[in-house]
Amino acid sequence: MAREIEIQGRRYWILSEPEGRGWKAHVIEVSADGTGDEVGIDAIGDTRAEADDAAERKLRRLTQA
Repeated sequence: MAREIEIQGRRYWILSEPEGRGWKAHVIEVSADGTGDEVGIDAIGDTRAEADDAAERKLRRLTQA
C-alpha cells in the first residue's frame, strides 16, 4: 500500500518496504497517465509510519523551496 499526497496540484506516492530491521520509503511523482518518476527522496525509520512520515517531511521541504 502506498501513501498518496497532493502538493501544489501534483500527486506523489510514498512507497515503503522492509529493509533490515526497519523500513525504507521513497517518493514517486505520479503523472496524469499513471506513470511515475522517482523524485530522489529516500527515508528510513524503525516502523513503516516513521519512514513514510520522514519521506513526506522531506518532500514538503523540497516543494516549499
